[in-house]
Amino acid sequence: MSTEIHPSAIIEPGAQIGPGCRIGPFCTVGPQVVLGDGVELKSHVVVTGDTHIGAQTTVFPFSVIGEIPQDLKFGGEQTRLRIGARNRIREHVTMNTGTAGGGGETRVGDDGLFMAGCHIAHDAQIGNNVIIVNQTAIAGHVIIEDDVIVGGLCGVHQFVRIGKGAIIGALSMVTNDVIPHGLVQGPRGELDGLNLVGLKRKGVARGDITALRAAFQALKDGEGSFMDRARRLSDETDSPYVAEMVAFILGDTDRNFLTP
Repeated sequence: MSTEIHPSAIIEPGAQIGPGCRIGPFCTVGPQVVLGDGVELKSHVVVTGDTHIGAQTTVFPFSVIGEIPQDLKFGGEQTRLRIGARNRIREHVTMNTGTAGGGGETRVGDDGLFMAGCHIAHDAQIGNNVIIVNQTAIAGHVIIEDDVIVGGLCGVHQFVRIGKGAIIGALSMVTNDVIPHGLVQGPRGELDGLNLVGLKRKGVARGDITALRAAFQALKDGEGSFMDRARRLSDETDSPYVAEMVAFILGDTDRNFLTP
């Protein structure tokens, strides 16, 4: 595969450009950057820092990928940004490298869609098949698991975890952890049910959806604290989806949970 680099692009010595890459007008690629096979930078894209972009990813104009964290504690340490394959990174997206205090690495999985103007901050860990809609800000140290959709104009507070398959409605501020397959909406995001549409689209069996709905009701209305209810569910369920939800709730976290 031939590589195409526009004459106006600046490729600094040391950058590694894979076969089949296309680098458009007025792009800048820094000396520590690695572009996988078939990566396309449309035009006016800046990729800098210790940044690797996986194969077949497309970055649209005016995005800035791999700049230093927006963290006053950052002192110039050598940190990283790792982006997986087949992502679509739209116009004006920003993704920062990590910080020493957060593990040193921001990571984005495969097959994501990052719509115009969204921000991925330092040390965030983003899974596969994630959609971040326009102008949404993902703060530092956030963990977003696979198959999550975060609606437009949202904010996700630092250290929050969003579980697999959850959906966050537009204009929500998410300040606490979100259970897998949860549905969050409202200006100060509230856990308002399950992402049933997403579960059905994925072809999840009716029995598992029924089990998830029963588990959600038990978390909402059962006796004892939220954690007590989750522990009881761990002893009662044989659904792998409910078991996954319970494991998420009982896992390590720096935040409280959005509760039903």
